[in-house]
Amino acid sequence: MKLNEIKDNNGARATRKRVGRGIGSGTGKTSGSGHKGQKARSGVSIYGFEGGQMPIHRRLPKRGFNNIFRKQYVVINVGTLQAAVDNKKLDAKKTVDVAALQAAGLVTKAKDGVRLLGNGEISAKLTIEVAGASASAIAAVEKAGGSVTTTAPAKAKDSE
Repeated sequence: MKLNEIKDNNGARATRKRVGRGIGSGTGKTSGSGHKGQKARSGVSIYGFEGGQMPIHRRLPKRGFNNIFRKQYVVINVGTLQAAVDNKKLDAKKTVDVAALQAAGLVTKAKDGVRLLGNGEISAKLTIEVAGASASAIAAVEKAGGSVTTTAPAKAKDSE
């Protein structure tokens, strides 16, 4: 194979439809837009228009809101940590933090931090430093002889 012999597969690139080039082309005169009217004009947006009837997006009530203060944590399970230790991606003797998890390929983008959940089994003695952790995850790690420290402030429970 030579450089001058390289070409696309058949059908890989479609040729542009040239409109408005005579009636013999099949797309002449009105260029496939039909005759007159709103849809034949350019710059018309009638998405959601229901013939004058109140559109469904205006008939239905609005619900909910977006909490702009919400924290987005990356979730990782203790079973995943154990698998990474078994595969020699994580060093059990060093502290497991966000940087170590990124180096191991378990976390790509940390967002607002990492939250540890208790799904799976763990037997390695790990020192883990994360933004948050569930009670079951902390119990599982401490049962294996490790420790978990959370950097995010704990939620204050209402005293009612």
